Amino acid sequence: MNIHNAEIEVSAVKKGQYPTSGYPEIAFVGRSNVGKSSMINKLLNRKSLARVSSTPGKTITINFYNIDDTIYLVDLPGYGYAKRSKAEVESWGEMMDDYLNSRPQLKKVMLLVDSRHEPTNDDKMMLEWVRASRPEEGAIVIATKTDKLKKRELETNLVMLERELSLTDEDILVPFSTKTDEGKITVWDMINMLMD
Repeated sequence: MNIHNAEIEVSAVKKGQYPTSGYPEIAFVGRSNVGKSSMINKLLNRKSLARVSSTPGKTITINFYNIDDTIYLVDLPGYGYAKRSKAEVESWGEMMDDYLNSRPQLKKVMLLVDSRHEPTNDDKMMLEWVRASRPEEGAIVIATKTDKLKKRELETNLVMLERELSLTDEDILVPFSTKTDEGKITVWDMINMLMD
């Protein structure tokens, strides 16, 4: 995709702050520090449009990235980060639930998991939510940080992820690396298909 202009338009914590343009939205969800912001930067050919941190739980807002006034890529807060108060976790849950369940512009939620590790219970629960929200569609799972594994390790881990997440023939598992560009074109192809 040829991107002429990409900018963060809104960082929202409640429905009243969401964009009102009506452009379709593709959301990325995953546990804290799985690489959502890094992936968005890679997809948009930007170094630091989405703020990247080595500290888990940095993204605490829903960030809407406007791409050429045609589509939003949406970075959702990471889940599973323990160093948050109970009130913060509850507030996060309500914010996520509200967006994911009531946003008509939301075309697809793509789940990111770390290719180096077994999926967590939170990953599995999120995938179940993704499936339940759109039972007629296959899930899209993006396995991040593939450059940190040797080729054979990666092959083994991709099989493990398919098994642990109970992926079916309808689902798509995309290996992705911000270092090597692996998966970048595939993710854009899927986004473009969702826009048609």
